[in-house]
Amino acid sequence: MGLEQNFRMAFKSLMSSKVRALLTMLGIIIGVAAVIVITGLGSGMQRMMNEQFDKLGANLIQVQVFGRGDGGSRTVSTDDMYELVEQNPDYLSGVTPYISTRAVVRHGTDEFKRTSIYGVSEDYAHMASGFGDTLQEGRFLQYLDVSRKQNVCVVGAYLNQEAFGGNGLGQTITLSGTHYTVVGVLEPSGDVIEGSGNDVIYIPYTNACGMNGTSETDFFMFTCPGEDTAAVGKQLISDFLYSVYLSEDYYYIMTSAEMITMMNMMINVMMTVLIAIAAISLLVGGIGIMNIMLVSVSERTREIGIRKSLGAKRRDIRWQFVIEAGTTSAVGGLIGIVLGAIVTTVASPILTNMMTGMGGTGAFNAAPTAGAVTIAFGVSVGIGVLFGYLPANKAAKLNPIDALRYE
Repeated sequence: MGLEQNFRMAFKSLMSSKVRALLTMLGIIIGVAAVIVITGLGSGMQRMMNEQFDKLGANLIQVQVFGRGDGGSRTVSTDDMYELVEQNPDYLSGVTPYISTRAVVRHGTDEFKRTSIYGVSEDYAHMASGFGDTLQEGRFLQYLDVSRKQNVCVVGAYLNQEAFGGNGLGQTITLSGTHYTVVGVLEPSGDVIEGSGNDVIYIPYTNACGMNGTSETDFFMFTCPGEDTAAVGKQLISDFLYSVYLSEDYYYIMTSAEMITMMNMMINVMMTVLIAIAAISLLVGGIGIMNIMLVSVSERTREIGIRKSLGAKRRDIRWQFVIEAGTTSAVGGLIGIVLGAIVTTVASPILTNMMTGMGGTGAFNAAPTAGAVTIAFGVSVGIGVLFGYLPANKAAKLNPIDALRYE
């Protein structure tokens, strides 16, 4: 029997029992679809995050200070960080504290409970665009605002719309009873909803320290003149902090490039774990194919006996059942690929809306990759052939006389 005829018989067998064939393929379909969805969403996430970091710039360095060091007397001040920048202009171009604080935000009788408040310096104006913060009108914070602890602020698009009806510039808003004058309004970035990246207030970091009841800052953002100076800039900051704390346990420094690498590694690990879980479904699907093929061999014992009595060889019988198993898993793989592509396509705009609602600025463009489709289909066919070999071998070894007597 030729290869073409084997494939015809395989498809005829599938069509003769559609429900059983579908149930047999179910594990393969779910496994392949899961792999397509996971790789598609994972690659989309990586692209979106890389785009965000590209906007942020590869010349950003984030510094977190955890403690005072041995003895409790060692610490660094914001002035120390400014001095470090002034002493190394070739490698460090700016620094801003970045302080998160909480306050009761009110305008008139309206209270805004999910608004984020951050204390920054005047240098944040040069970094703001990387975070999706672009001035729509007014100005950003200035040196005098910070040094004199002026009660001024820059508000996001949500507060500008909801609190001031789109005319926030020059208006006042209260933070825990203290009146702040709005000197700048940010452009909308994504969905303008409560709790999103548009629901934000920037105030001088000196005011934020007072609201937190501390004079110290534990988080800083540095900028470098260019990408090629970031590594040297990081080393300068590290050397300075080590000279203060005498240990690397009390601070953490990370460049934008390192953040990208770390996030990509985390996504890859997560994708690997999820794909491994999806592979279990493929394994279950392979076992299902083997079981159904064993049943098929039993049901077609007389057919096998007749073919053998007409001169069919063992390899002909073996090939017939291996091709049937491979065809079953291949069809299941194709269905899984189509299903996975549909789910990925539908999920993309939904996830984009979710991300923009949380302040994201990029589109979540998830799509099945050619590599994932090829590998998923190849693995599905391979599983069918592998798990179909045992039933095929059993069929090939049947004694034709015993097979013809089989009832």
